Amino acid sequence: MQTLTRRRDFLAANAGERAPMPGFVLLVRPRNDGDATIRVGYTVTKKIGNAVVRNRMKRRLRALARELLPSDGVPGADHVLIGRMGGIERDYASLRAEFGKALRKTATRVRGKVPG
Repeated sequence: MQTLTRRRDFLAANAGERAPMPGFVLLVRPRNDGDATIRVGYTVTKKIGNAVVRNRMKRRLRALARELLPSDGVPGADHVLIGRMGGIERDYASLRAEFGKALRKTATRVRGKVPG
């Protein structure tokens, strides 16, 4: 699993499938470059809170990705997690359940569009 760092990768992922959940939004876009590596990016805006709050939200999103993406993520796709205001108040178990649901939702849509 690699981390997205370039702005153009985040912008490209924005054109992919979207699964909004109460604590975050998941964007998934297949790269179609033949590389099966799962890439993931995280973004939490200043609207969410100060640096301490944003960093805590990013830590939670990273923990979710480490736990679920290797088994449930779409191989060869970019996944972007965008933190939402409600994500800080939600407990980890509900965020985990929402992330699993979002991964299943986007995976079926992405696999339906990719030929083969």
